[in-house]
Amino acid sequence: MERHWRTFVFLAVDSSLGTTVAIVTDDGRVLSETQSLDIRGHAENIGVLLASALESAGIGASEVTQVVMGIGPGPFTGLRVGMASAIAFAHSRSLPVLPVISHDALGWFAPDDVVVTSDARRGELAYSVYWGRQGMRRVVGPTLCRPEDLDEALGEYARLDRLEATIIPAAGLAQVARAFLEHSLAFPEPRPQYLRAPDVTVSEKSLPHKPVLP
Repeated sequence: MERHWRTFVFLAVDSSLGTTVAIVTDDGRVLSETQSLDIRGHAENIGVLLASALESAGIGASEVTQVVMGIGPGPFTGLRVGMASAIAFAHSRSLPVLPVISHDALGWFAPDDVVVTSDARRGELAYSVYWGRQGMRRVVGPTLCRPEDLDEALGEYARLDRLEATIIPAAGLAQVARAFLEHSLAFPEPRPQYLRAPDVTVSEKSLPHKPVLP
């Protein structure tokens, strides 16, 4: 089978809402993307989705060169499943881990200025504001508020279109990582964006303290 990509093959994983996995080449081609909308079955679904994404892309795990990890915002348990899986896959193969804010998958390449929102549970929304059109950037967030307070929280950005995320496309995360690498932008710290204290506390030893970059 002839390969057309140049250098990188990205495996992207997100579990901030449902669970998504994608394989994307460094020229932007999406070789595969698998997903589950189940917001409570991340641990049961992640392994199946990883295997399916690799099989659908027609590549082996050894051909992945970069691992892109969605870091939320998202609920504690689900978000950790995707991050831990991405880190385990990368570390077992000595691959770089590229952390990306999950909302960026939808907002970074939006055609117009936009507010991306997602369900943060407990009667709250997570939101991020993307501004710039020709050079889109996240200028606010991610942060939390109650739905009825969103207009006030947004202030001057309240007039912007809203995009409610029900799933985060892992392929979009890979495209954002490509843009960060291409333009030498700084990746965020690889820390989960819970935006509130979790109900339980566990060790952070499974998460790296600094981005593992190429």
